[in-house]
Amino acid sequence: MAEADPAILARVASGVASIDAACWDVLAGSDDPFVSHAFLSLLEESGSVGPGTGWQSAPLLVEDARGTLLAAAPAYVKSHSQGEYVFDHSWADAWTRAGGAYYPKLQVAVPFTPVPGPRLLGRAEQAPALIAALEAMVQQNDFSSAHVTFVAPDQVAMFEAAGWLIRRDSQFHWFDRGYGDFDGFLGALASRKRKDIRKERAAANAAVQIEALTGDAIRPHHWDLMWACYQDTGARKWGQPYLTRAAFDLMGERMGDRLLLFVAYDRNGGRPFASALNLIGSQALYGRYWGCLAEVPHLHFELCYYRAIEWALDHGLSRVEAGAQGGHKLARGYEPVPTWSAHYIPHPGFRAAVSDFLERERAAAEQEAGWLAGHLPFKQA
Repeated sequence: MAEADPAILARVASGVASIDAACWDVLAGSDDPFVSHAFLSLLEESGSVGPGTGWQSAPLLVEDARGTLLAAAPAYVKSHSQGEYVFDHSWADAWTRAGGAYYPKLQVAVPFTPVPGPRLLGRAEQAPALIAALEAMVQQNDFSSAHVTFVAPDQVAMFEAAGWLIRRDSQFHWFDRGYGDFDGFLGALASRKRKDIRKERAAANAAVQIEALTGDAIRPHHWDLMWACYQDTGARKWGQPYLTRAAFDLMGERMGDRLLLFVAYDRNGGRPFASALNLIGSQALYGRYWGCLAEVPHLHFELCYYRAIEWALDHGLSRVEAGAQGGHKLARGYEPVPTWSAHYIPHPGFRAAVSDFLERERAAAEQEAGWLAGHLPFKQA
C-alpha cells in the first residue's frame, strides 16, 4: 500500500468539467488527446458518462495546502464492467458467488477508449500520493477494488511499487521504421503480403472515393454520417453505442484540429456511406470509430489501416494505434505490443485468487506474444 504525505490533500471533484481546464491540461500534457480536459469533459457534458450510464465521474485531485493542483487521475465509480476493454467479468462473478459485492468499483481510465496513456497525471514524484489517495477512496467508500486500465508503460512500475497487481494484455500498433512513404512500407514486407495488400487496396478503391477531413472541414453532415456508422457498428458488436450523438458535435467544436475523419463515397452516385474517425496525438494517430452502411470488400482495411498509415507517414507521426483486439492487423504490418493494467484489491483472499489467475494468464499471454512475433509479415533478415 502506498503511503500518503500529510503535507498534501486529496479530494474528489464532481467531474472533470468542474476543474479549470488549464490546470488539468498542465498535468495531462499535450501528447495524448484522450486525457485532455476537452475530451474528458465532453464525455460528461454530452451525457456519455454520468447518471444512468454506470460511469459516475469522480476525478481524484491532489493539492497542496494552498489549493494548487499537483496531480490528478480520471476516476469513475462503476456499477458494471462495460466499456473498459480489460475484462473482469469472471472476477465479478467469483466475488458475487462468494457473497461479496463487486460493484461499485473504482475505475481509473478514459471511458470507452482502449488506448494506453498516462493515468497518473502530474509529476512522477506525486505518483505515490495519488496512488495512496486511490486506495483510501476504495477503503473509505467500501468499494471492492480499484482498476487502472491501459496504463502507460512508464507508469506501470509506480503501481507495482505500491503493491498493486499487474495484468498484461496486448494490442497491435504500426510503427514507422524509416519507410518514407507507403511504398517504402510495402517494400519491407514479404512478397506475398505486399501483393495481398495491393489487391485489397485496389478492390476497395475501385468501389469508392475517399476524402480526408480535419478541423473546420468536418461539417455537421459529416457528423450525421459518422453517427449513423457508429450506431451500426455498435449494434453489431456490443448492442448499444456508448457515446451520445452530442459527443460527436462537441468533439468537432472543441477538438477539430485533433480529429481526422476519412469519408468514403460511392463512385457511382457520390453517396457517402462509410467513415472512420481518428484522433491525432503528438507522435501517434489513434484510430477510434468506424462504420460502413453498405458492404464493400476490404473497405475496413483501407479506411482504418492503410489510409491511417499513409496519413501518419505524410505527417511525420511515428505510429498508428488502431484500437483493441484484431489479430488480422498482424498481416497488415501492425506489430504486437504489451498493454498493462493495475488492480488494487484490499480483501486478502480475493486478492490471492486474482493474483493466481493473473500469473496463469500472463504465462499464456507471453507465449502468445512469442508466437505472434514469429509471424510478422516483414522480410526475413
